[in-house]
Amino acid sequence: MSSPDRKCLSRREILRSFGAAAAFAAVPSMRAATAGKDSLPMQFYKSLTEEQRGKIILPVDHPKRQFVSNWWYICPEQRLHTFYTPDQQDLVRQIFESLHHPEHREKMNWQVQKDLMGQIKNTPSVGFFGTPEDKDFEFIYTGHHVTRRCNAHTDQGLGFGGAPIFYGNFAKAFRESKDHEGNPFWYQGLVFNEFVSALDGKQQEKILVGREPRAESPAAVIQRRKTDLPGLSGADLSKDQQAKLLETMRRMLVCFRPDDVTATMKTIEDKKLVERLFISCYGGTFDIGADKVWDTWQIEGPDMVWYFRGYPHIHGYFHLPS
Repeated sequence: MSSPDRKCLSRREILRSFGAAAAFAAVPSMRAATAGKDSLPMQFYKSLTEEQRGKIILPVDHPKRQFVSNWWYICPEQRLHTFYTPDQQDLVRQIFESLHHPEHREKMNWQVQKDLMGQIKNTPSVGFFGTPEDKDFEFIYTGHHVTRRCNAHTDQGLGFGGAPIFYGNFAKAFRESKDHEGNPFWYQGLVFNEFVSALDGKQQEKILVGREPRAESPAAVIQRRKTDLPGLSGADLSKDQQAKLLETMRRMLVCFRPDDVTATMKTIEDKKLVERLFISCYGGTFDIGADKVWDTWQIEGPDMVWYFRGYPHIHGYFHLPS
């Protein structure tokens, strides 16, 4: 990260130049309050010039719609701090914040700012798949440790559009301690461990598998397996335990927009995925501090992949095809 073309900036400079992801905006823009029926993403779309549209609007079925990685840019040459007006940057900030629970927005803004790593060239990039004529018109926000997406027609959460999202962070050090101090996503690890601790002895033995978690290459990390699924089967849980697993997943998703959480959980329940899920956690190197508070786990099935890796720091991938 020390090449001479990477300009180091102070926190103040980053906040000033990176309006779209800058945290701690005390007063929301009046734009959202006076926008009429247009959603925030639609307002942003309508604000784009023809030149901007030509650069950041991709076909609705573009291959990158199903892509996800821990660090990537949907339109790498068009970054928030250089390609958009201050008003457009503010709209993107509002969209990003709207995709999260109000109590988590400050932490989510902090994560994006922190993962700039003091380098303005790490500023996120946004884009659209499709146009307003498409039913599944999508807005996407990408960068270091962040991929978020939403249907651009509405400010109501409809889930994640059947495409993967990513979240992650290293708060204080690249190799985090067992307590992941300051990491805004470790709450998910604690909630998951509550579920594990409520299992009986034989179930806890089965959930801890002796192989490594899935590889983190972009294709492999969200690849759905039909067979060879590791860990404890949801079909082997009691009805009470299945209900607890559903509640655990709901609680772990709480940082996201409540409507998206509701829609996602409805899909999981309507498709009766619980009995087809396998839950696994990983020891050895992946158990920081060897304390059996599991830092790395997977919840996966033929129709869903949720991967959480806490070593050396947190990476989380969630993929529930529509």
